[in-house]
Amino acid sequence: MSFNYRFAIISDPHVGLLHTIDHSAKRFHLIEVSIPALETVLEHLEKLNIDFLLMPGDLTQDGEKENHLWLKQRLAALPFPVYVIPGNHDVRYPSEYQDYIGLNDFPYYYQQLGYTNPEKLYYSQEIFPGLQLIGLNSTQFSEDGKQLGYMDVEQLAWLDTTLAQTTDKLVLIMIHHNVIEHLPGQSNHELGKRYMLTNATELKEILAKHRVKLVFTGHLHVQDVAYEDGLTEITTGSTVSYPHPYRILDLQYDHKELIKLTISSHRVNNVPGWDNLQLNSRESMAAKSHPFMLKLLMGYPLYLSVEEAAPLTPYLRYFWSDIASGDTL
Repeated sequence: MSFNYRFAIISDPHVGLLHTIDHSAKRFHLIEVSIPALETVLEHLEKLNIDFLLMPGDLTQDGEKENHLWLKQRLAALPFPVYVIPGNHDVRYPSEYQDYIGLNDFPYYYQQLGYTNPEKLYYSQEIFPGLQLIGLNSTQFSEDGKQLGYMDVEQLAWLDTTLAQTTDKLVLIMIHHNVIEHLPGQSNHELGKRYMLTNATELKEILAKHRVKLVFTGHLHVQDVAYEDGLTEITTGSTVSYPHPYRILDLQYDHKELIKLTISSHRVNNVPGWDNLQLNSRESMAAKSHPFMLKLLMGYPLYLSVEEAAPLTPYLRYFWSDIASGDTL
């Protein structure tokens, strides 16, 4: 007997209420459209009668309490279940600091949105018959308060044990940081490796051991599907940066065996005040591309000098927007 479910993915919405928005000139994302873009997507999803929604992190602009509270209440009002995990922008500090939540506060804000035990930053739930969702936490802090993207030993051991006890179900893994490379040499480039899970090899070994096939990530703000040794990773771009995408997926499985997964990608085209969001957003990204492309050209594997790289950046102003747009096929 096979099961069929339709679900959606909204990643990196970076929700920012207007009075909380950081208007720094260095800010790359269009936080101004975060809430209207999210509302546009949710309105579409409500019409589709989806079965559930996955949100793989960076739910808020920078972990502000107000933004977390707003989002929690908005998601709780939806007619379908929502499952979330933290991203690096959701917990900018190890502990509660002024108007920002701490790492261990996150599950308390999102009880019933995946977290049944708020004492843990990860969870495992059978969300439909024979379908197990495991939400992982890839945001950690070093002793000096530096944010890191990795899974601690305790969580890895928990995952191994949990998967060993989940042998008769199809497992979906959700984690913020990338587990498989989505760009050539991503693990080696200074700009790319910060989006990778530092100990991805250990995680992949556990997933391979238990024949897990599907991982859903965010963080990179790129539309891409990557495959490695039987594991498929679907990363979804951000609703606050070009091309403002979200995904709708149709899943068919029989007990623990995946039969078919159909992925449909959609874009937010217009929101109030941004009538041609796609064009304006692409141009905004191009206008801010120079320092980014300079670092890209001067790093692995080209190692150009600044004198060599600087004249090239105007020709590459749309490079990142085209990468972020993903493979349309």
